[in-house]
Amino acid sequence: MKETEISKHTISVLVENESGVLARVIGLFSGRGYNIESLTVAEVDAVHHKSRITVVTSGTPMVIEQIKAQLSRLVPVHKVSDLTLSGPCVERELALVKVIATGEKRVESLRIADIFKARAVDATNNSFVYEIIGSTEKIDAFIKLMEPLGLSEISRTGVAAISRGTLTM
Repeated sequence: MKETEISKHTISVLVENESGVLARVIGLFSGRGYNIESLTVAEVDAVHHKSRITVVTSGTPMVIEQIKAQLSRLVPVHKVSDLTLSGPCVERELALVKVIATGEKRVESLRIADIFKARAVDATNNSFVYEIIGSTEKIDAFIKLMEPLGLSEISRTGVAAISRGTLTM
C-alpha cells in the first residue's frame, strides 16, 4: 500500500469504564481533524470496569499510526488494536430500516428483505420495520434497494468487531 493511499480501518480500544472517557477519545479525533465513520461503545467486563470502543476511520498508513499512538497515550486506555491489520476479524452492524409502502412496492420490499435475510420486526398495513444484521456493505446494498420502495427512516448501530480465532485484544 502506498504511503498516500487512504484506507478504512477498524480500531478497537479497551478503556476504563468511567465518566468522560468516550469524550476524550472523540476529542482526540475531532481535535486533529480525523473522521469517525462508525463508533460503538459498551461495557465488556463489569468486574474490572472495562469498556470496548470500536471506531471505524479512514486515513493514510501514517495517519492511522498517529491515531493509534495518540489513543495509546490517553490515560484510561489499556489497549489499542487495529483489527484491520491484526488478522482476520468479524465485523457486523445492525440496522433498523422503515419502509412505508402499499401494493406491489410493499410486496417487493418483503421479497428483498427475504433475500437479504432481514426480519420484519414491526408491521402495519402501510409500513414495515426491518432488522438487518451484516457487513456495512450488505446493509448499504439493502438500503439502496429499499429507497425506491418507500424507505423513510434508518437507524444503524455502527460496527461491532472482534478478531477471529484465538487472537484476543
